[in-house]
Amino acid sequence: MAEIEPSWGHSGGGWAIAVHGGAGAVPHERRAEHQAGCVKAAEIAGEILRKKGSALDAVQAAVACLEDNPAFNAGTGGSLNRDGHLELDASIMEGSELRAGAVCALPPYLHPIAIARAVLEARRHVLYAGAGADMFARANGFSPSSDAVMVTAASRDRLADVVDGRASAGWAGGTVGAVARDAHGVVAAATSTGGTMGKDPGRVGDSPLIGAGTYADNAAGACSNTGDGEAAIKLVLAKTAIEWLRDGMLPQAAAEMAVRQLGERMGAKGGIILVDYDGRIGLARNTETMTWAAASETLDRVAFGIV
Repeated sequence: MAEIEPSWGHSGGGWAIAVHGGAGAVPHERRAEHQAGCVKAAEIAGEILRKKGSALDAVQAAVACLEDNPAFNAGTGGSLNRDGHLELDASIMEGSELRAGAVCALPPYLHPIAIARAVLEARRHVLYAGAGADMFARANGFSPSSDAVMVTAASRDRLADVVDGRASAGWAGGTVGAVARDAHGVVAAATSTGGTMGKDPGRVGDSPLIGAGTYADNAAGACSNTGDGEAAIKLVLAKTAIEWLRDGMLPQAAAEMAVRQLGERMGAKGGIILVDYDGRIGLARNTETMTWAAASETLDRVAFGIV
């Protein structure tokens, strides 16, 4: 595979998908694996959109693919809390009716993003936490998994290094996410994460918080963030970036502005992907890496790289 640059300025109103594998510092020897994972997720989502499927289905499918891949910090292989357990966060939102669903501090389930989608479809609440999220999942037909199945040796080794002060709390490149515009003009976003390695039990970052880690509005666009969750929460970063799109800023400029605010106002690290109401894509990061992939009606193949 060779990295190619997508046509960020496209404004033809067609379908588009962008995915990220997290902003962080992926070691050189693992970058090809990360790129391949993002390409696969974008291909799966692109096929849905190519067949006139919904943006909501596309972003869910893309994120579920990344949750299955232990190379990423979401689902299987995700970050562990300081006690060595998985507590998973995910959210999903579509922009036509501003429907949203999210779960946080969820015990091990293979696809947290699917449970977040079930919350969205139920329309009763937006966010379920901890034991309540577990109860909702079971009541809606999801089968729990376990740390034994979903925790990897690599994540346990990283936790030990973090606890001993030999490594930072970042893991596997960071949170994963996807944004899409479908052929019907609907936008959607989805985000999933294991959180910060060695976090306190019960800690929740920006990923499951609508407006902080995820946002979608047909009148403007869709956003998924990755990086320092506490900083993104304080900046309400996803909604802020979407408001810049609403005011007429192009997605690439809005992505760069968001990352600049993370650094200048919060002294924080992270990344962002955006798609606007017209299918234009933007992405930026202030970390060493952020793996991404994108596809659209105007691209003859999936674009990918590490911006």
